[in-house]
Parts: sequence; C-alpha cells; structure tokens
Amino acid sequence: MGIIPLLIAIFLGLSFGATPEDRILQELSKLREDMTELKASQRIFMEQVDKRLRELREDMNKRFEQVDKRFEQVNNELDRLVNIMVGVFAGQIALVAAVIGFAWWDRKTVIREAREETIEELEQRGSIRKLIEVLREKAKHDKELAEILKSHGLL
Repeated sequence: MGIIPLLIAIFLGLSFGATPEDRILQELSKLREDMTELKASQRIFMEQVDKRLRELREDMNKRFEQVDKRFEQVNNELDRLVNIMVGVFAGQIALVAAVIGFAWWDRKTVIREAREETIEELEQRGSIRKLIEVLREKAKHDKELAEILKSHGLL
C-alpha cells in the first residue's frame, strides 16, 4: 500500500480523536489486507510460473523427440550407405574372381592349343610319325618294346 493512503488515514485518525490503540489496530488491519493481497498475488505468480514450467517441459520434450527423429534419420542413412558400400565391395570381389577365372581358363586354352599346334607341326614334318612307325616295326620282333608302346597307347 502506498504512503499517501497511510497519511490520509493518520490525518483522519487524528482529526476524529482516535487513540493510539485504534490507530495501531487500523494499521494492523491494513497490514492484514496487504498480506492477503500479497498472498493472492504470490499464488497467481506461482501458478503462472508453474504453467510456464509445464510449457517449457513440453517444448523440451518436443525438441528431444525431434532430435531423436533426426538421429533415426541419420542412422538410417548410414545403414543405407553401408549397404551400398558392401554391395560395391561384393561387386568388385566378383569382378576380380571373374577376371582370375577367365585368366585361368584362357591359360589352359592357350596351352592346349599350343600343344596341338606343336604336335601338328611335328607330324607335318613327319619325324615323329616316322619314329613311331619305326618303333612299331621293331616292336613286332621285340616283345619288351611292344609292351612299352602299348602302355603309352602307341601300339
């Protein structure tokens, strides 16, 4: 309460001849009213503070939910990237295996062809064919040579 109403109350009290006890009682009554008003305003203030704290708590919960969602999105994106990297790595391994397999197959093919060409060339010259024919003729009279040629599929 302000000072002006207090001064008016004192002036009025003096003019009507109030005793000091009456003035003290009036002041106490005014103090009680002031205390009641203070308690009411304090209660309102506390209710507003509680309301604001509840709102802040709700806002924080919403923000935490948003952060959680963002972490989930980032986690999903990382999982997707890891899957892509695993796919690329597996593709490279398959490609390397295919190249090695092709090289192995090609090596066998080249060696086989080279062997056949060499045999054909030697046969064209006739020297091996003549040698085998000579050995076959000799094997007709030599049993040991005949067995050797049979074991190698030349007779």
